Formats: sequence, C-alpha cells, structure tokens
Amino acid sequence: MTRRALVCGAGGFIGGHLVERLKAEGYWVRGVDAAEPQYRDTRADEYSIADLRVEADCARALAGDRFDEVYQLAADMGGMEFISAAEPEIMRNSALINAQMINAAVAAGAGRYFLSSSVCVYRDMEVGEAELTEADAYPAHPDNEYGWEKLYAERLVQAWGRRYGIPVHIARFQNTYGPYGAWRGGREKAPAAICRKVAEAESGGHIEAFGNGSAVRTYVYVDDLIDGIRLLMSSDLEGPTNIGTRDQVTVVELVETVASVAGKTVSVRWVDGPVGVQSRNFSNDRIESLGFQPKFSLRDGLGQTYEWVAQQVGALRRRGARQ
Repeated sequence: MTRRALVCGAGGFIGGHLVERLKAEGYWVRGVDAAEPQYRDTRADEYSIADLRVEADCARALAGDRFDEVYQLAADMGGMEFISAAEPEIMRNSALINAQMINAAVAAGAGRYFLSSSVCVYRDMEVGEAELTEADAYPAHPDNEYGWEKLYAERLVQAWGRRYGIPVHIARFQNTYGPYGAWRGGREKAPAAICRKVAEAESGGHIEAFGNGSAVRTYVYVDDLIDGIRLLMSSDLEGPTNIGTRDQVTVVELVETVASVAGKTVSVRWVDGPVGVQSRNFSNDRIESLGFQPKFSLRDGLGQTYEWVAQQVGALRRRGARQ
C-alpha cells in the first residue's frame, strides 16, 4: 500500500525539497505551512495553510487516514541576521509548534516522527578542536536562543516518544544551502546571501560581509541533507543525529568559491554584524553508519545555488526596469 507522509514546513526550503523526494519515492504526501510556497509549486498531493502554533490546526493537519511518517520542519528561523534580531519570536513560535505537533501526532497514531534540529545546539569552538559527538551537546551551552529552543525541542519530543512508544528521529542539520530557498530579505543563510551579493556585483567590484572572514563552517548541499533524512527515517537510530559534511571552510573561502563559479573577481569589505560562533566541528559517524556519504562538493553545490540565485536577481532587475 502507498505510504503516507505529512511534511510540516512544506512551503519552506528544506521542506519543499523533502516533498519532492518523498513523491519521487512513491509516497502520498500532505504538505502544511503557514503560507503558500514562495519559490516553486509544491508537488504534495494536498497542501494546507495552517498555523501550527494552534492545537486545532495541528490536529487538522493530521486528520484523515493514519500517517506512516510525520516530518516536523516548521520553525521560525533564518540566518544569523534574523536569529540575532528575533530571539523572543523564535523561542515562542517554534516551541509552540513543536509542543503542539508531537502531541497531535501521538493522538493521531502516527507511525514515526521526525524533528529537524540544528548544530546550533552545540557550543562555540576553537578552530582545530576535535569533533563533537551528539552526546557532546551536554553540558549545554548553545551560542544563541535558536540553539536553546532546538535543544529543548529535542528533549520534548523524546519524552513523548518514551511515554507513548512512537519512534522519534532527530536530525541536527549543518548549514544547508541550495536552490529554492530564501535569498534576500534578512532570513537567508550565508551561502545564499553571498551568492546574491556576487550576482549583483560587477566583476572587479566589491561586496560587503559581516565579521572578518575567519569564521569556520561546514556546509551541506540540500540534496545530500535529504539523503540523510531519508536514511535516518528508514533506520532504527532514534535520538539526535548530525547530518552534514566534514569539509571545513572559512567565510573567505566561501566567498572565493562563489566568485569562482560566477566567473567574477570580487573583493570583500568586512563590516560589523552578527557572525555567530567562530567554529563548530561535528562527528558524522552516526549518520555515516547508515551508509551516508555526501555526493556534492562545495563547489558543485554552490554552482547549482548560484545559478538559481542569479536567475532571481536577474528577474528582479527586469521587473524593476519595467516599472
């Protein structure tokens, strides 16, 4: 029989890609979000607008035949610029969504439950420190309130899982990038923001970026992340699992790679702004035990991302020229 999946946050970046994958695998999919998809049409069999902070809307999202899998990706989130400016909204809205959705999933008899968490649950690290395992999130010292809410959400859904016997799978996402995500307006992540700025710049010009370029990150392309999610949900691994790559790059190197795939030469004017942690380094042993291996190099993934963002920049310019 056709398996049924509910994707919460289906109108968002990762949620939209997840819907595409589930449909390609033969699932019947219901997508739920607070708004219509912004960057592309969803392939979900049903798509509902719902406020998942509200108990009745969560119950409505699960109405009908039993769902084999529930994917909870809905959250109030964005890049560091948004995270640093919207702390109360992030903690209130995401906490309400996560509390209401696990309650509704248990009440509806869902088969398996997935929670999207983040490597923001980990502390700031020095460059070169040894990898942290999932257990090393404790003693807890996240750098921002987004990380604290994610850590609380992990404990919340695991408590429900223990009480009611529903398998709970939790993925701690590394910095994820790719097409069909926020690329302007303050909620975009660093790869999309850099792609936009390079697309807007003339070759030989400059762009602005926060900090001094020394912060170290690992980036995972969205298709690779979806591979990890699907492996995790098909496994017996419960609890938090890091999903990402082991390739660490500085922000300077990120800019250089984007400029290279764009075929441009740009300089950077470093300005004050929210940067986040200096470094994080995580073990991927747990997800790799399921056979996970990223397929996209940073250059290949940024090539896909830049092409899409540059198209959006060009379309915006053309609309402006016609007005």
